[in-house]
Amino acid sequence: MTAAAQRTVGVIILGAGASVRMGTPKLLLPWRGSTVIGYLLAQWRELGAAQITVVMRAPDPALAAELDRLDFPQADRIANPQPERGMFSSVVCAARWTGWRAEISRRAVVLGDQPHLQTETLRGLLEFSAHHPAAICQPALGGRPGHPVVLPPGAFAEFKNSPAATLKEFLKLTDRPRLDHAVADPGLLVDLDTPADYQHWLALPGAG
Repeated sequence: MTAAAQRTVGVIILGAGASVRMGTPKLLLPWRGSTVIGYLLAQWRELGAAQITVVMRAPDPALAAELDRLDFPQADRIANPQPERGMFSSVVCAARWTGWRAEISRRAVVLGDQPHLQTETLRGLLEFSAHHPAAICQPALGGRPGHPVVLPPGAFAEFKNSPAATLKEFLKLTDRPRLDHAVADPGLLVDLDTPADYQHWLALPGAG
């Protein structure tokens, strides 16, 4: 991916979930010498994202404290006042947020519970998106699409008034083309939902 393409990519890390099945906040779990959120931030910085944001519950003092420890800017934190409405509500909050830098055009919607995705998987997706700038792009394993979802210029604004209740429904309703980028990453269709999931992926040397 060229430096010019990197400078247009904004990242939305979805971190407003309640982590009910995990029993403890997922983003604060230890991961690869940091926490899950610390690792994700470092990973997307390595990938050259021009702007990284975190959507979080309002309030969430524990996550806020960790972001402070990581020196993550207050200006790039997006509050979701109604996280109980589900993941899509966080995407809508990010779409309505006014803090996006002017140069941002494409945006990657990133799950906060997939730190096990290989960096090269994400790099390949961004390069694929750069070659298909008008399409919504998703990585796919065995024909099944997953996250992150990379949105082209203009698509993000559609979230503000979309009748969709979920991101999956939005992708069905939009008229914009959607393309799958085939990957071989075994973690693509897996989230860290339970303590067993966490221990399994943490133990694998190839994750992340």
